[in-house]
Amino acid sequence: MSMLSDLPTPARPRIQLDSNLRRWFARNLGLWRSRRLYFFDDGESLRVDMMLRVETFSEPVEGDAAYRFTWWPEQEFEFFDKKPRFVPTGTMEAYLCGHQLWRSRGYICGTPTKTQIRQVDEHELIFESHYQEWDILEHVRLVDQDRYRARSIYSWKNGALELAETHHEIRVEEAGAALPHDALA
Repeated sequence: MSMLSDLPTPARPRIQLDSNLRRWFARNLGLWRSRRLYFFDDGESLRVDMMLRVETFSEPVEGDAAYRFTWWPEQEFEFFDKKPRFVPTGTMEAYLCGHQLWRSRGYICGTPTKTQIRQVDEHELIFESHYQEWDILEHVRLVDQDRYRARSIYSWKNGALELAETHHEIRVEEAGAALPHDALA
């Protein structure tokens, strides 16, 4: 008799983690309406409603998969007048490379960034970015069969929490056709 047969059978975990990050990103493709609240370290809080399109490329030039994020305001509520360092419209390419996301630009600065990715469960990822004087922690959770997303973002500048954000996002359109790889900027 083997000693292994005497060991108890391990219990199956309640949640099966989806280790394939490409599958999680595919669930985010499409057009989203993003209702955002920004809480600044000086006590000011501001609202802005944005539109965010997430697209994939048919073949990545780099990494395991390539994506394009495009954003623009739906309702500004004077947000960009009060906070001109934020860019109201933009496009960013991102490459999934293992457990890193290489972005053509950061949200706070226009320089390329690398982001570490941790998977909480099949519905939520955590992104950790460090660039220039910024440390950014972002939680993104898909909810209700991917019809909604909840995002919480915390940004530290030189070690001090400067900005906390909450985004409630509603899917407006499903994903369209993949972009040709020659559409990369």
